[in-house]
Amino acid sequence: MSDDDQYDDHEANEEFVGHDEFDGRDEDGIRIPVGPAGDGPADAVPYGGDDDEVRRVEAALYARIGEQAPERRLTATRRAVELLGDPHLAYPVIHVTGTNGKTSTSRTIESIVRAHGLRTGLMTSPHLVSIRERIVIDGQPIAADRFTSNWDDIAPVLEITDRELADKGELPLTFFEALTVLALACFAEAPVDVAVIEVGMGGEWDSTNVVQSQVSVFTPIAIDHAKQLGATVAEIARTKSGIVKPSSAVVSSRQVPEALAELERAAELTESTLAVEGTGPFEPVTDRRGAAGSPSLQGGFSVVDVTPAVGGQLITVQGIAGRYDDLFLPLFGRHQAENAAVAIAAVESFLGRGAQALDEDVLSEGIAGTTSPGRLQPIATDPTVVVDAAHNPHGAKALAEALPVAFPSEHVVGVVGILGDKDARGFVRALKDTVATFVVTQPPGERALDADAFAKVVVDEIGADRVVVEPSLASALQQARDLADEADAEDALVLVAGSIVMVGAVMDLVHREGETK
Repeated sequence: MSDDDQYDDHEANEEFVGHDEFDGRDEDGIRIPVGPAGDGPADAVPYGGDDDEVRRVEAALYARIGEQAPERRLTATRRAVELLGDPHLAYPVIHVTGTNGKTSTSRTIESIVRAHGLRTGLMTSPHLVSIRERIVIDGQPIAADRFTSNWDDIAPVLEITDRELADKGELPLTFFEALTVLALACFAEAPVDVAVIEVGMGGEWDSTNVVQSQVSVFTPIAIDHAKQLGATVAEIARTKSGIVKPSSAVVSSRQVPEALAELERAAELTESTLAVEGTGPFEPVTDRRGAAGSPSLQGGFSVVDVTPAVGGQLITVQGIAGRYDDLFLPLFGRHQAENAAVAIAAVESFLGRGAQALDEDVLSEGIAGTTSPGRLQPIATDPTVVVDAAHNPHGAKALAEALPVAFPSEHVVGVVGILGDKDARGFVRALKDTVATFVVTQPPGERALDADAFAKVVVDEIGADRVVVEPSLASALQQARDLADEADAEDALVLVAGSIVMVGAVMDLVHREGETK
């Protein structure tokens, strides 16, 4: 399932030129969340909560090169923060990368750290409702006035950097480079005690990699963004491992062998510790050459037990330094339990270098306070409508496993749409045994795979009798609701998945329906 949580959070951004003329809605009147994602902030900004000044800053950001066209460089971001006096050096950083689950894991880390009494900053992407969701201070999206005032402070520096880049024949700062500079400045101005920063794409040359992190966190690594990151898991893991800093702590979820080998290599080269999910707390991790007990590697951690509960699940986690029983996690799915275990290990590594157990009461508060909008989230009833941001095969597989546990149903109608650069066939294969009828549509935006083209893939996988095609997202949602109402099963539900931007649009659509009632 996704979020983040099991999907890459950077799928949704488009490059909007002349964004000040873009009204934010498509022909159906659906809001297009023009930011990138996997898994929003601790709490979403209320619908309609942004003023003209915030939209002014948003337009200035989106007038830049979009997130899906990142520059393979750190020099531009480094120059901008240097001109600002290096605000990113004013606080320690927990840096999070991976393919699936980055956002949910980042949010969980932030919630746990904040429960320990520290003032936190959190940078994630994309957003569901407001661009301010990407910069969170103490669990809340940054206040509109702080967002705009910080932008006005850094704007002259961005202009200077752009001119210097132009003089060298290079492109100006991109959307994500400028946003990174803004977030780093906001955290210093707050000020925060610690920042949790999610990588935009990859790691080594991602603009967030200007930070000097104390802990590097790796969620599951799989093939995604192959054009930018590489065609193999090993190549992608090698790029992502570039965030590891000397003498730091590395925490990783379970990884396939070729990905783990790259993380082990990075830990050895930087003389960093490495804790990996799935290995016992007292068992040395075996390095890629087969020698046990490499000095750069430490024990691991694992999820011991998961029990479904009302509103989430109870999890028991063996951490690096302690065991934590029956923690209530208000998120659904085994993958979210594993994300939480990674988060716990990351905080253990940050607060006590993995040698000191966390206070269980404080940890319980932090885990219970975790939120992850757009991840297996119910947004309507009669029939139940559940949205999930899964948008690649790995995320869809996690969704297929989590949905029956969180929302048991004998008949699931899926509203599915996907972007053109995603593995549409793999996504459908992961869900074909879970979804009874596929209502095929397309997400807002130019990168969407045409509904008819996607439908051909779906029909090829499951046959035409289970497929309905409706390019209009609003009409697709209504048709899916009608099909669920007509089903024999009393517990029939509608599932919306395939694109983070589509999830945000459907959430906006349902919200506006409620306003008119």
